[in-house]
Amino acid sequence: MSDRNAILRDSLAIGAATAAYGVSFGALAVAAGLEPLQAQALSGLMFTGASQFALVGVIGAGGGAIVAIATAAFLGARNMFYAFHMAPILKVSGLRRLLAAHMTIDESTGMAMGHEDSIVNARTAFWSTGFAIFLLWNGGTLVGALGAGLLGDPARLGLDAAIPAAFLALMWPRLSTSVARVTAAVAIGLALVATPLLPAGVPVLLAGLSSVGVGLLYQRWRPARTPPTVLP
Repeated sequence: MSDRNAILRDSLAIGAATAAYGVSFGALAVAAGLEPLQAQALSGLMFTGASQFALVGVIGAGGGAIVAIATAAFLGARNMFYAFHMAPILKVSGLRRLLAAHMTIDESTGMAMGHEDSIVNARTAFWSTGFAIFLLWNGGTLVGALGAGLLGDPARLGLDAAIPAAFLALMWPRLSTSVARVTAAVAIGLALVATPLLPAGVPVLLAGLSSVGVGLLYQRWRPARTPPTVLP
């Protein structure tokens, strides 16, 4: 019982922290030209923060809907790989499987993986984190979208410039390895070079695709690990 209570407390804390990003997203989505209802629909149906920020960032920069959707889908594709890991743990089917797919995000997967010593705790961590974030993220989006709407034109307050700042805040904790930092540097460099030459949104998509190339090169050329020496 103590383990379960600790998991629930951690899940609620993660959800509360994520709500702040939800408020930012709601305000930034309105600043990019979306209606509050559209921003709310994105949080409810898309429900993956990095993809949502990328989508409104492309739209806010004047990019087309196709490029914005492609960029968001590319970033959200990582959740598919999380699902491969979570499927044998959750063992759900039917409507619960669809719900589990919707709840498979960075935080819910990370919490579950942190409690894999117990299948019950892993499932509790996944569902409690997923539901906490879903409810509080959507609540934050509503507050941000309606609040930004009451301000009139949020761009006058610089909220449009805050989109890349919020996106960077989401990505920064993930740059914990040299490979991740090199990948980010290549993507940023490519985006900066391509921005004056290509339509809005396309440089972001190219930068995302470049990460795949960097990852493949790393897998091919990384030094082979030297097996440990066995002393006689």
